[in-house]
Amino acid sequence: MSPRRRHAGSARRAAARDASRSGGVDTNVTVRRVERGDLYVRVNTIGDTGERPFVLVPGIGVSSDYFERLAPNLNEFGPVHALDLPGFAGVPHPGHALTIREYADLVGTAIDELGLDDPIVVGHSMGTQIVVDLAARRPDLSTVVLIGPVIDPAHRHLLEQAVRFARAAWHEPGRVKFLALSAYVLCGVRWFSRILPKMMTYPIERHLPQITADTLVIRGEHDAVAPREWVRRVGDLLPSSRLWEMPGAAHSVMHAHAEEVAKLCVEHAQQPIRHDEGDELHHYVDAGDGDESDDFSPSPADFVTAVGARLRSTAATMRGDDEALAKAKTDHAESMQAAFDRRQAEKVAAGEAPDDGPHIEPTTGDADR
Repeated sequence: MSPRRRHAGSARRAAARDASRSGGVDTNVTVRRVERGDLYVRVNTIGDTGERPFVLVPGIGVSSDYFERLAPNLNEFGPVHALDLPGFAGVPHPGHALTIREYADLVGTAIDELGLDDPIVVGHSMGTQIVVDLAARRPDLSTVVLIGPVIDPAHRHLLEQAVRFARAAWHEPGRVKFLALSAYVLCGVRWFSRILPKMMTYPIERHLPQITADTLVIRGEHDAVAPREWVRRVGDLLPSSRLWEMPGAAHSVMHAHAEEVAKLCVEHAQQPIRHDEGDELHHYVDAGDGDESDDFSPSPADFVTAVGARLRSTAATMRGDDEALAKAKTDHAESMQAAFDRRQAEKVAAGEAPDDGPHIEPTTGDADR
């Protein structure tokens, strides 16, 4: 098999995938690499069937684990490919600091090498810059999602952005804080500090008007990094857009509100924009409270499995062992799904309404939820 498309798998994970599918949830994770010159992108995939594929692009310093809750919800609609970019998530640091354009070219190569036909491309934080740069040059991409777009050119100052990030982080779930800190340690201060100026100076406002794709923009209510007035300006600059705000959420809105964000993404893909809607910021009024502890009820075995899987994932990442990494990610996904299923059973037993997924159905009209 070509090194360009290394695909980690095993009979055990195939059996786990088949078993999980019988319950309607695919917890099998596969890992492969897509190369461009002396660089590569690590692609973490859930599912292989569905209407349209998703490509998820994380922000500065972090890994595809940031999408650990969003990806399974999106997978009800199509396969999900979450990317780990050079310099982050244990992918080797390149010899020079990559620009946003170079990262965008890598994402474009991944889309092409995976053979994806018009995927829904989702970016978060600095990932929105990467997606914007790519979509502005790829009219074949018809559907884009920007979550917490950065950076407002009126506030392109490092100290100010650091303060805004801290304000947003205060409202993040503990799990997101843990994922961020772990990822930043793996990334390293040196590489982070080399890429940060690229993010701070990228003129996203110049490229937004060049995007022909229907673009969904999502922000959290407490996201000081992507404030309301900036998101409204993003909508003004985009030729074809929809704007949504999630109450109770912060910068990493797709984690604690994964089901709601997944529903918005899928509905956006299913309903092409006939008339630009970027002049109105919709509010998702029936969103959950974002309390992730209410979504899971892990048993001691689930907890041990999840912690062990995370440790093995880190070790496999450091070794560059994609097969072991895929196995560890699958085990972690299975433990999370087991804890979720247990919590739903407890809710049913208590007479509460279970959370049975993102309820993916087309909607009509523009009424706020």
